[in-house]
Amino acid sequence: MGATAEQYLRQLDTGRRRDLPETTAGTLRLDVRDDGSTDHWYLTIADQQVRVTRSAEDAELVVRADRAVFDRMVRGELHPGAGLLRNEVTVHGNMQLLMLLRRIFSGPDGARHPRELGRAALAGRAVPADRAVPADRAVPAGRAVTTARGGRP
Repeated sequence: MGATAEQYLRQLDTGRRRDLPETTAGTLRLDVRDDGSTDHWYLTIADQQVRVTRSAEDAELVVRADRAVFDRMVRGELHPGAGLLRNEVTVHGNMQLLMLLRRIFSGPDGARHPRELGRAALAGRAVPADRAVPADRAVPAGRAVTTARGGRP
């Protein structure tokens, strides 16, 4: 299973987070609905750090959803933007801050950024012989490759 949103927010490290843009700052309030009550979590983001408190203060962005929806976001099973499009999440305020939730929430256990996977693949394996391009068909760097119809090969 994975952590719940409440467990994750309670233990969220307040140290520097290199995955957050240096220039991004703002406040988010997460309104977590469950059984007729609402828990309020207030996140302050500045200098690549996230500070979490329990408060119902106004924030630049207010995100409202059921507890199960926030739990899925914490586990990386639901992207905040997808939740918004499916009407599982409602927001009010600065929409740019919504995408920070994807970076703040950890995602699934063992998840890695796609760039890390690509770099590891390039560093750790050579191109198999059956996939290698013969030298006489290689395209010089910086030139586009198209087919007779103008599409990609």
